[in-house]
Amino acid sequence: MSHRYFAAAALAVALATAGCGADSADEAATRPSVIATTTVLGDVVADVATCAGGTASTLMPVGTDPHDFSPSSAQVADLVGADLVVANGLGLEEGLSDALASAAADGAVVIEVAPLVDPLQDDGSPDPHVWHDAARMAQAARLVAEEMTAITGDQRYSECGDEVATSLLETDAQVRSTLSAVPADRRVLVTDHDALGYFADAYDFEVAGVVIPGGATLAEPSSQQLADLVAVIQAEGVPAIFSNTAAPTSLTEAVAAEAGDQVEVVELFVGSLGPEGSEADTYTGMVLTNAERVAEALG
Repeated sequence: MSHRYFAAAALAVALATAGCGADSADEAATRPSVIATTTVLGDVVADVATCAGGTASTLMPVGTDPHDFSPSSAQVADLVGADLVVANGLGLEEGLSDALASAAADGAVVIEVAPLVDPLQDDGSPDPHVWHDAARMAQAARLVAEEMTAITGDQRYSECGDEVATSLLETDAQVRSTLSAVPADRRVLVTDHDALGYFADAYDFEVAGVVIPGGATLAEPSSQQLADLVAVIQAEGVPAIFSNTAAPTSLTEAVAAEAGDQVEVVELFVGSLGPEGSEADTYTGMVLTNAERVAEALG
C-alpha cells in the first residue's frame, strides 16, 4: 500500500454536493472530515485543524496499544467516509491495513506520516515509533497541514501547520533541557519493548535491552532472552526499566525483581496519550512527562 492515495475527482464531487447553497458548499470545502488513527497523531492533527477553523477526530481511544487495535464496523465506516485519514504507517496499526485500503479505494486521501519523516531502521526494518522525537512530529504537522490545504484550497491549514510545528520544536527544546540532568554515563535505557529508538537517537541515549523482543508488544521472549537481559541490567547498573502505560506486562516487573531490589519499573506514555485531565493528555504533555520521568529515574 502506498503512503498516499489521491481521489481528486471523487472528492470534488462530494464537496460540490455537500450543500445546496454557496455558503454550505464553501463551509464543506474548508471543513474536511479528518480522522487520525492514534491518540498521538489525533492531538497534533486536531491542533492544526482547530487553528484553521476545522475539526478532526481520533479513531483509537486513549489507553489503546496501536499494535493491538482492531476497528469496529462503525469505525471502518467512519474511515471510509472521511476526506482525509492520517495514519502512522510502517506497520504500527496492524489491525487497520484493510480498513485504510478501503478508505483509500472509496476516495479518502490517506497519508502515512512515519515513512515521510526520515524513519530509522530497526534490525533492517523501518521503525514506526516516530512520535518519540518531537522534531519529527513537527515535520508531520506540516505534512498533514499541506494535505489539508490541498484538499480544501484553504491556505490557513498550511499556516497553522507552521504554527503547530514551531510549537513542537519549542517542546523539543524543553525535552532536551529536561534530559540534560542525566549524566552521560547514565544515559542507558531498558524498556519493555523496542519503542524508544527515536527517543534514544534524538536525545543521545543508548537502548541496552528490551523485555519483549521486536518493535511490537505482542511477541513473547524466551527464558534465555530474559536471563540475558537481567545480566545486561546488572552489568550496566541500570536503575530502571521503562514500561508502557498502554500495554503493561507482568514480565517487566519480574525482570526488575530478578535484576535486583534497586531496579524500579517506571511507566512512560509510549503508545497512547494519558486520560483527559492527566499530565499527558496532549502530545506536548506526554513527551514532557516522559522526559521528566526519564530524568528523575536516571539523573
